Amino acid sequence: MSVESVESVEPIRQSRVRHSPISVSFEFFPPKTAEGVEKLRATRKQLAQLNPKFFSVTFGAGGSTRDRTLETVREIQADGSDAAPHLSCIGSTEASIRDILNEYKSQGIRHLVALRGDLPSGTMDAGEFNYANELVAFIRKETGDWFEIEVAAYPEVHPQARSYTEDMINFKRKVDAGANAAITQYFFNADAYFGFVEDARVLGISIPIVPGIMPIGNYVQLARFSDACGAEIPRWLRKKLESYGDDLASIRAFGLDVVTDLCDRLLAGGAPGLHFYTMNQAGPSTTIWQRLGL
Repeated sequence: MSVESVESVEPIRQSRVRHSPISVSFEFFPPKTAEGVEKLRATRKQLAQLNPKFFSVTFGAGGSTRDRTLETVREIQADGSDAAPHLSCIGSTEASIRDILNEYKSQGIRHLVALRGDLPSGTMDAGEFNYANELVAFIRKETGDWFEIEVAAYPEVHPQARSYTEDMINFKRKVDAGANAAITQYFFNADAYFGFVEDARVLGISIPIVPGIMPIGNYVQLARFSDACGAEIPRWLRKKLESYGDDLASIRAFGLDVVTDLCDRLLAGGAPGLHFYTMNQAGPSTTIWQRLGL
């Protein structure tokens, strides 16, 4: 995209009006402090008014947030919303995963986000699982159809994959193992998503593939996350955000325009919904939702 086209991005001042139902979901991380718990309660209360399909709650490396994840999920369920805890398998044993599954079943939880995950820093033992498809297969073997299982997808290729083809094959393995739907890593290039979905359909993958959306509020934080997870910030976007320096208000305003346009294009192109990485904040996701007329 040229400099001229970057400068021509116009603020979106009127909501679109959409009549077809769109699935919207929101991701939280389990808070560490009492203040964080209260903040997340307020965030969740605000986002619940948007009638999301579910709230997902992340799971720390090696299960390091297991108890806090469960506490957060139980509170979401108690408030009448569907909650989907993340469950990562790297560094875990079958026995430990079985215990977690039984605990979730006893709480009436029927929705999971199954991931390979990361080993805690300084840990070398990968445990009894190597890949997410092994976790999905184990969940199905242990619990049958009790859980609706979401898995991850990577339109811009998983950072540890040797090739795009290998990554697509790995995605198909997760689907074949019993996944019901997929949520993508966040991205800012809609064509990457559409190309990924098209290639998945060619491989016979028919499950919904929901794009993951990251609102832009803090460029330094976004750049750090993106470098770690392999999500590309297009050069034109990176340069524009850098040009604002420490002007967070301008970064947020411009970011809202960019991400709303991205969501609008995704929905117009047939995306089955949107999954927002909220960073435990309601404002940016709510504003985008309102602008889209969902």
